[in-house]
Amino acid sequence: MGSDLDTISEFRSRPSPEIDATYKSRELEGIVDLFFYRRVGFRLAQFFARLSFTPTAVTLIGGVFGIVAGHLYFYQALALNLIGMLFHVVANIFDNADGQLARLTNQHSRTGRILDPFVDHVIWVSIYVHLALRLQLGGFSGAIWILALAAGLSHGLHAGAADYCRNAYLYFGKGGNDFDSTPRLKQEYGQHSWREAAWSKILLRLYLNAVHEQELLLPGVKRLHEKMQSEFETVPQSFQSRYADLARPTFKWWSLLMTNSRMLVLFILFLLRQPVWFFWLEITVGNILLVYLISRQEKIARALIPFLTTQKDSA
Repeated sequence: MGSDLDTISEFRSRPSPEIDATYKSRELEGIVDLFFYRRVGFRLAQFFARLSFTPTAVTLIGGVFGIVAGHLYFYQALALNLIGMLFHVVANIFDNADGQLARLTNQHSRTGRILDPFVDHVIWVSIYVHLALRLQLGGFSGAIWILALAAGLSHGLHAGAADYCRNAYLYFGKGGNDFDSTPRLKQEYGQHSWREAAWSKILLRLYLNAVHEQELLLPGVKRLHEKMQSEFETVPQSFQSRYADLARPTFKWWSLLMTNSRMLVLFILFLLRQPVWFFWLEITVGNILLVYLISRQEKIARALIPFLTTQKDSA
C-alpha cells in the first residue's frame, strides 16, 4: 500500500515533458499552478494551437472573463460572487494558456510580454472599481474610493515587484538571455515612429514606465544587472547556482502577493460578507510583506555583487 501511494504521488507531481516545456521555470510555479492552471492551460493551448490562435488573442479573451468577474463581484448575492469567482478562474486559465501557447508554438513577442500584465491590471481595476461601488451603495461613505485607490496602488506595486523578481530569477538563476532595463527600452522606444507603429510605441511607453517603477523599487537588482552586463557576456554557471540558492526561499513569500492568494482571500471574505477587508489587507499585510521581501532581495544583491567581482577576477 505504501509503495502504491508513493507511485501515485510521484505520478501526480510529475507533469509530462510536453507540459514541463511550457513552464517558465518549475521553481516559480505555485502548487495550484502546477496541479491545476498549468495542466488545464496546456490542454487549452493545444486546442488554440490547432485553431491557429495567437497568444495575444488568448490573452484578450481571458481579459474579458476577468472583467466580467469584476462586475459580478459588485452584487451582494453570494451566488453571483461565486459565479464571478468561477469566471476569474477561467481568466487565470487563459492567462496561463497564452504563455504556454507562445512557448508551444514559438510565438514569443514583445507585444505579448507587455500586453499580458496590462490585461491583468485591467482585470484588477474592474475588481477594485466594482468592489468600491458595492461598498458605497451598501452604506460606506465616499471615502471608500480613497481606500480602494490606496489598495489598488499597493496591488500594483506588489505585482510589479513580484514580476521583476521572477524575471531576475530567470536571468540570474537560470541563465536567461532576456532581462529588460530602462536604457534598453528607451532605445527601443525611440526606434518606433508614431506614424508607422503607434500601437507598439504606446505599449512600449507603458512597459517602460512599469520597468522604471520596478527598478526604483529594487535598485539592488538593477545594479546587479548592470554589473553583470559590464563584466560578462552570459551569466556564469557558478553565479546561477549561487543566486538560485539565495532567491529560491523567497518564492513562497512572493506567492502570497500573487493572484492565487488574492483570490483565496476574496473567496473567504465573500463568504464572511466582509469584502472591505480586502482593501485593508492589501494596504497593511500586503505592504508589510512587500517591504520585507524588498529588503531580502536587496540583501541578496549586495551579497552577490562582490561574488560577481570575484568571479571576474578568477576568470
